[in-house]
Amino acid sequence: TSLAEVNSLSPSMPISPSSMTNQYKFEDEPELRDLFITVDDPESHITAIETFITYRVLTKTSRGDFDSSEYEVRRRYQDFLWLKSKLEEAHPTLIIPPLPEKFIMKGMVERFSDEFIETRRKALHKFLNRIAEHPTLTFNEDFKIFLTVQAWELSSHKKQSPGLLSRMGQTVRAVASSVRGGVKNRPEIFTEMNNYMETFCQKISVLDKIAHRIYKEEREYCNEMKEYGPIHTLWSASEEDVADSLKGVASCIDKCCKATEKRMAGLSENLLPILHEYILYSEILMGVLKRRDQIQSELDSRIDALVNKKTEKDLFSEEIGKLEDKVECANNVLKADWDRWKQNMQRDMRSTFTKVAENNLHYYEE
Repeated sequence: TSLAEVNSLSPSMPISPSSMTNQYKFEDEPELRDLFITVDDPESHITAIETFITYRVLTKTSRGDFDSSEYEVRRRYQDFLWLKSKLEEAHPTLIIPPLPEKFIMKGMVERFSDEFIETRRKALHKFLNRIAEHPTLTFNEDFKIFLTVQAWELSSHKKQSPGLLSRMGQTVRAVASSVRGGVKNRPEIFTEMNNYMETFCQKISVLDKIAHRIYKEEREYCNEMKEYGPIHTLWSASEEDVADSLKGVASCIDKCCKATEKRMAGLSENLLPILHEYILYSEILMGVLKRRDQIQSELDSRIDALVNKKTEKDLFSEEIGKLEDKVECANNVLKADWDRWKQNMQRDMRSTFTKVAENNLHYYEE
């Protein structure tokens, strides 16, 4: 009922999954890449203080600014968090790809289980490759350091980062800026972006809930079939007259069970991760828009101060000029990244739902 407004199916719709999929041509072909990253080989580490997982990060590149063409390092989740924070610090109005959450929801897989580790590995792999494909983030110096230096060197580099008190000071200033009031001179395009993201956030959340509900119902259906199949097989042993029919029903249930498991695997591999990733993206984009507004708010407050001050006009004028440049730069960067993000999102969604449709067609054909 949540999807009641979908278009009615065309009677001329092709039956074969392959013929349906071939109707979709993806216009945005990937550009020539010169940086390839793989995250694999998770490894547990147990110390007196903590237990954690490290992942191998393999990098192959043909770029001249790298000293070698191949690198192999091990990184833990905290290292990925550090990289994300450094990217946000260096590029406050760029859309930084999301990381999987540190803690998972209660009732899902347990921490350090094989399923959890594999889910996280895939997410970390996607995180690094999203950065590698980004036209600006891929050349960030901290990203290069993350990919190339050994663990002890990275620890040394992390200690050179701004301290906690410095970061807290930046946060307090940002909050104070946002509390002062709304942005007076926000360009219409950023208001439209904000409205778009509020709607997108609601819709992607609904889709995520529907997808999880479908997956749960499929799992319950599959578990029931696993019980009923053997019952029919046992039943056939005591009913000679209908033994063949009962065995046939048991065989049919077994085939349906395997087909359902295959469909569930398609949902868990293709649909659920991409919907969750874009839920995280929606939170990131709302944060980016707030940071742009904070820069605009700072400029607005300086202009107001200049109007009210009779002295120090030269000093204020110079500061306002710098802030105007900063706002213009932030606006241009965000607008370009916004267009790029929307194209990627639409391509991801199109590809994901096409795969789901193809899997469903295979299921019903079976």
